[in-house]
Amino acid sequence: MKVLIIGYGSIGKRHEGVLSQFKNIKTIDIVTKQNLDNKNTFLSLKKVTNLNSYDYFIISSPTNKHFKQLKYIESKVSNKIIFCEKPLFKTDKKLKIKNNSVYIGYVLRFHPLLLKLKKILNNEKILSANTSCGQYLPTWRPDSDYKKSYSASKEQGGGVLLDLSHEIDYIEWLFGGMKEIKSYQRKISDLEIDSDDYLSLIAITKKDIFINLNIDYISKITHRTIKIDTIENSYTLDFIKNTLLQKNKNGVEKKYNLPNLERNYMFKSMHKDILNKKKNICTFREAKNVMKTISTIQEQNNG
Repeated sequence: MKVLIIGYGSIGKRHEGVLSQFKNIKTIDIVTKQNLDNKNTFLSLKKVTNLNSYDYFIISSPTNKHFKQLKYIESKVSNKIIFCEKPLFKTDKKLKIKNNSVYIGYVLRFHPLLLKLKKILNNEKILSANTSCGQYLPTWRPDSDYKKSYSASKEQGGGVLLDLSHEIDYIEWLFGGMKEIKSYQRKISDLEIDSDDYLSLIAITKKDIFINLNIDYISKITHRTIKIDTIENSYTLDFIKNTLLQKNKNGVEKKYNLPNLERNYMFKSMHKDILNKKKNICTFREAKNVMKTISTIQEQNNG
């Protein structure tokens, strides 16, 4: 199997590191303007000499480039697998996928405790979910200047709404698409960025579950949690501590811990799922639905 990675920032390098461990992957080439020793590279997607020779495409470029790159690959090859980093696009776009299979990189779907929680919730009447994620942007990539990152740039598709759309994806994956959304999306901090650094919303899903979501670039205490109330139980999943707590009406607790979850475990699981069972990976249709939710939020907060 031959792989082509488009974009070689930190996430592109991570995908290469993971995929290089797969025995069935023989070649990984890269589209980048960087000078890389001992790697076969192309300056742009249009300069790739034989696009059809690749089996698996990885789009890991800034968000504002996803649409053109995906559209180009879809128009040039058939019966290939295309992986696109989240979010799908900067804004919702019309694009029909007919020739290839497209999947989106919402990697939190592969967190073992989220999968466990999803299975448990199948037998519960869910009432509400409260999701929160925050980290101070300058600490995200300590070796680089946050002001120069795509996260800081609205033009490149940065901002918490797009950057942290993992939360929107897994909310809709677990609880159904959001409706009746009320949202506030702003830049409220002193960070030297022109993208949004705070989002707060409430909504009801198509399964009549109440949702409260808060995501930000400004919290100095890094956190990523989801709290769920059902008729019988309450749950708290902490993605940072890798813990899941269940407590029932009688105060009886169950705890699940994954203290040694390997850094790239979810990425490996995601690529294995794409190349094999395709059980939990975010499909193009699901990612388009996430984009519709994002567009609703963007429209509410423009101007």
